Amino acid sequence: MRFPAPLIPATLIRRYKRFIADVVMPSGEVVTVHVANPGAMTGLMEPGAKVWLSRSDNPDRKLAHSWELVEVDLGAGVELVGINTGHPNRLVAEAIALGALPELAGYGTLRSEVKYGRNSRIDILLEEAASPPCYVEVKNVHLMCRPGLAEFPDCVTARGARHLDELAAAVAAGARAVMIYVIQIGSADRFALADDIDPAYAAAFDRARAGGVEAMAWRCAVTLESITVATAVPIVGRQPAGPTRSLRRVAL
Repeated sequence: MRFPAPLIPATLIRRYKRFIADVVMPSGEVVTVHVANPGAMTGLMEPGAKVWLSRSDNPDRKLAHSWELVEVDLGAGVELVGINTGHPNRLVAEAIALGALPELAGYGTLRSEVKYGRNSRIDILLEEAASPPCYVEVKNVHLMCRPGLAEFPDCVTARGARHLDELAAAVAAGARAVMIYVIQIGSADRFALADDIDPAYAAAFDRARAGGVEAMAWRCAVTLESITVATAVPIVGRQPAGPTRSLRRVAL
């Protein structure tokens, strides 16, 4: 996924009300920008951080700029981290179309945001006449409290737990279901569930895996020009609780 125009540098003042942040532009102007991320964003929103923005040409948008990337040192040196949770679905769809996700090859059609289950929409539905449908749920990962270890979720997510139960129900009905964690941190070399943040989500993950839901984690290559699903990383076992983390209940 290439950004359609060069990103704009800015300095973060503060993030507030979940979806809003104030930044200082290179001109010195203070601008309010959209934050497409409902999570806690632990370690990614320190005042003074260098951030990168996109600008929309849509005149109907209340906030013209969106926060896309932040420069931060998560233990492997300063790097760019993607914070926009609206991108992973597109990133996975592009990777599937390019044949970059071999586990999801061989399907003739790909549809997005298809209704299924009790009252849910699946991020991606893959279909092929000779095979059961494949339901693909995508989650963005941007939490790293230990060098190299990406974790999800960064806050309590009842909605995320419900999605896992819906995937398990789809498998029970004869479909295939896959949970993909898209890590927008280039230094990640492994992935784990942050069960100290949300034990209920971890329990739902265990139920889903026992019910036949597949799970995989992929690390992105993040640059100022593009974000690309690049490399599979292992999903490792539960980790001891790390540094104190702020727990918040939001919908991811």
